[in-house]
Amino acid sequence: MQENNRQSFMEAILAGIMIALGGSIYLSVENKIVGSFLFALGLYTICVFAFNLFTGKVGYLPDAIKKKKHAAYLKFLGIVWLGNLIGTNIVAFLLKNTRLAQNSITSVGLIEKANILVQTKLTDSPLSLFILSIFCGLLMYIAVDIYKEKEEGVGRYLGIFLCVMVFILAGFEHCVANMFYFALAGAFKNFSAWYLLLVMTMGNSLGAMLIPYLHKKR
Repeated sequence: MQENNRQSFMEAILAGIMIALGGSIYLSVENKIVGSFLFALGLYTICVFAFNLFTGKVGYLPDAIKKKKHAAYLKFLGIVWLGNLIGTNIVAFLLKNTRLAQNSITSVGLIEKANILVQTKLTDSPLSLFILSIFCGLLMYIAVDIYKEKEEGVGRYLGIFLCVMVFILAGFEHCVANMFYFALAGAFKNFSAWYLLLVMTMGNSLGAMLIPYLHKKR
């Protein structure tokens, strides 16, 4: 792997780790509003450190196409997707070996909570998941592009937290977050989980590219 690709891959793994940490926080708290706010810390960290998150990068594919650099960018997106997958699985594996994973007298463990969440997704239709993923991809592009375009001010950070909270509270589907939930629940043993993850990836991709394709920045 070339040096640039290796660096992109490592930064994608780090992004997957950050999203997984956000997912673990979301599963840990009872209040969904609080959980969605804390989950946004993952995307906030990714933006600040310029890590590679698939849903934050795929929205810029139209720009790469215009510049006739789409082949290289598609390869980059593949590297990022794989790195995100590995990062989320690392966190899931590590958490499975802690007390947080299992049920206790006073609380339900992360694995059972992830199972409940994942079953809702696995029993949903591909069309439903695809549509919900489009909306999530749209919000992720908005969040990342606001941070990218605004050089200062609270607005660039507010966009991150609001968009993340909206997609979680609305029940939209984020492929990288689901990489973590699927891994924690052990769902990747089933082919359907991989298939639905690809469906969500395509939905996120389409949603993230809607604004770049349809709206010309002034």
